[in-house]
Amino acid sequence: MMAICSAHTTTISLRSPCTTTVSNAAAGLVQKQVIFLTSINRRSGSRRRGGGVSRTLLQVSCSADGNKPVVIGLAADSGCGKSTFMRRLTSVFGGAAEPPRGGNPDSNTLISDTTTVICLDDYHSLDRTGRKEKGVTALDPRANNFDLMYEQVKAIKQGQAVQKPIYNHVTGLLDPPELITPPKIFVIEGLHPMFDERVRDLLDFSIYLDISDEVKFAWKIQRDMAERGHSLESIKASIEARKPDFDAYIDPQKQYADAVIEVLPTQLIPNDDEGKVLRVKLIMKEGVDNFNPVYLFDEGSTISWVPCGRKLTCSYPGIKFAYGPDIYFGNEVSVLEMDGQFDRLDELIYVESHLSNLSTKFYGEVTQQMLKHADFPGSNNGTGLFQTIVGLKIRDLYEQIVAERAGAPAEAAKV
Repeated sequence: MMAICSAHTTTISLRSPCTTTVSNAAAGLVQKQVIFLTSINRRSGSRRRGGGVSRTLLQVSCSADGNKPVVIGLAADSGCGKSTFMRRLTSVFGGAAEPPRGGNPDSNTLISDTTTVICLDDYHSLDRTGRKEKGVTALDPRANNFDLMYEQVKAIKQGQAVQKPIYNHVTGLLDPPELITPPKIFVIEGLHPMFDERVRDLLDFSIYLDISDEVKFAWKIQRDMAERGHSLESIKASIEARKPDFDAYIDPQKQYADAVIEVLPTQLIPNDDEGKVLRVKLIMKEGVDNFNPVYLFDEGSTISWVPCGRKLTCSYPGIKFAYGPDIYFGNEVSVLEMDGQFDRLDELIYVESHLSNLSTKFYGEVTQQMLKHADFPGSNNGTGLFQTIVGLKIRDLYEQIVAERAGAPAEAAKV
């Protein structure tokens, strides 16, 4: 295992070895220091015995490559399924994702056996009242501290713990920070994971959830009218108020994503405006390290497929798949598409058997994961299917990166 270390020395008078922890309050960093003490003869450099001599304090900060997290970024607008995706992703790695034990009950962080997910709302520089006074939304970069976000994501990636702030969604205030220690998989999710180039460059893989305006509007109506009693007029006003900032600061991030899950109205029902039946695309960038796009039947071909009705139960309007190469923001991509929904999740194995490069551990793992979370939103259509597939691909990417890091010292020794 290779370690990257930095060191400096200080001459002090001490009688025994010790260790300490140094904090950088400005960046919220907590860095462990390993200290070696040795007696040095200033003139000859030889070792001396006895007390009352100067001793040299060597502070070494090491971070083993094998202990450095793999960093994943997930970008999307509010109410677009980030939380559901995170639950699917953490499930692939095993263990339920829960808030930090004994911490702030309003923490936005989720921790599982291998994964820590933080919400980038925690880097708001303005609380709810401050944004209102300045006339900015949470989507506006001026309401967010990108310098702190960069410093802390960088520190976590280097294996250092941080004191991350907390944005309290209940009160709208900025709460005292919480300690985040480096996990195996570190996920940053929110509005701006790819907005700042410095943060973007720290990501090992990035995903964008792209919900079309028509579907977003339908979802918001269903949620806010049915669950919160909002009027149609107030819902429309809320969407329109956010749209300029969304178009300016959030939506452009999809051009940087390694994978995009695009949710559109169905083409199987003419003039559909309910948003219940969806057409979903999984847009996968070619040439990404440790990531091979999923394909249907024949890699690189253009495919349109209507599954056999005797093997896949689908009520009206049926179901249709498509696959093929395309260009997305100037990048070569492979696109897998599903339109419609299935009625029985156990029959999904039929579709799974026609897909390749799924990065599964065993035959039927996609179907098993979908059945495991049958009650999650999107489990009967392409949103759940593609979120599950991306989760499995991220697991494979993580394992490849870990294997590469473990092999690095051996390769270096051969030179």
